[in-house]
Amino acid sequence: MNSFFYYNPTKIEFGKDSVEQLSKLIGDNHKKVLLHYGGGSIKRSGLYDKVIKILEDKEIEVFELGKVEPNPKLTLVREGIEICKKENISFILAVGGGSVIDSAKVMAVGVEYEGDVWDYFTGKADIESALPLGVVLTIPATGSESSPNAIVTNEDGMLKMGIEHDSIRPEFAILNPKLTLTLPTKQTFAGVVDIISHVHERYFTNTERVELTDGLCESTIRTVMNNGYKLKKDPMDYHARAEIMLSGTMAHSGILGLGREEDWGSHRIAHEMTALYGTTHGQTLSIVLPAWMKYVYKANVDKFVQFAKNVFHVEDMETPEETALEGIKRFEKFLKDMDMPISFTEANIPTDEFELMAEKASKGDIVGKFKKLDKKDIVNILELCK
Repeated sequence: MNSFFYYNPTKIEFGKDSVEQLSKLIGDNHKKVLLHYGGGSIKRSGLYDKVIKILEDKEIEVFELGKVEPNPKLTLVREGIEICKKENISFILAVGGGSVIDSAKVMAVGVEYEGDVWDYFTGKADIESALPLGVVLTIPATGSESSPNAIVTNEDGMLKMGIEHDSIRPEFAILNPKLTLTLPTKQTFAGVVDIISHVHERYFTNTERVELTDGLCESTIRTVMNNGYKLKKDPMDYHARAEIMLSGTMAHSGILGLGREEDWGSHRIAHEMTALYGTTHGQTLSIVLPAWMKYVYKANVDKFVQFAKNVFHVEDMETPEETALEGIKRFEKFLKDMDMPISFTEANIPTDEFELMAEKASKGDIVGKFKKLDKKDIVNILELCK
């Protein structure tokens, strides 16, 4: 196990009546708040009206910025930064899923900076502070509600890049599983894959003697899969929604990666697919993860044998390689059972830009840690995705 420092100040308010706790959580020090959200779903559900009433009852002046798209865009972020600076806003409230939260996080660091916020993504400037923000989560998927990460797309070149800093961890996150009961089926199971992918990036490591976090990772994957099957049978199963929502937060809070080297190669590849074709992040990961697993498993067969046995209860086969491959096969079956694509063809994505995607994913450098990947390796993985 590696040495580590862990810090996560985000307060989690979880449960059926958690939105009612917004008044307490936001406190009495903020008189101007930017309410940031996506489309019309929070208005149709009544959540928007409830949030507005809570804020107005506290005599908070509310400024709004909606229209966040899946895979949030830098243009809208810059618009939000301008509003916050002009109106002297002291707090950002993100109501939505990962795209809304990430957009809000980047706004939060941009408000505190005199230059262009994209400087943080290119390494021209270092993050020092951020405007405080809070979250009302409506889509369990990215885990952004308590993570120090944010990813946006710069439309100039369609560059999808991320930042990481503890200052952008939200002050609080409100998690009410009831808000997820009416999510569209595709969004639900894309979220399921997204959650599992965050565990995968931490689980597949060459760091030895990490028994506790190995077990936490395996348990989280099994929990998400088990409750994914429950939601296939009954989308209105509150308890299954609750398990998945909490798992999403756990998966990307940092706890599962304590003391271990993380990979993140699959995400680097998937980000370029999303940037180029606008596909849902969970869908792209559903395509990339099995291909990545098939390509890298020989780098540490024992880890994949452990995955097969502890997650899918695979019995020892004639060789460790066969056991490892059976685990990958069963993972693919799970993805298919969730009606998720596992190839470009199934997702109706073109297959003629592999060189470009690999170039943008690698940026002339090495990707991943479990098995270090160069541009050629990434092209080979993309070929397995066909």
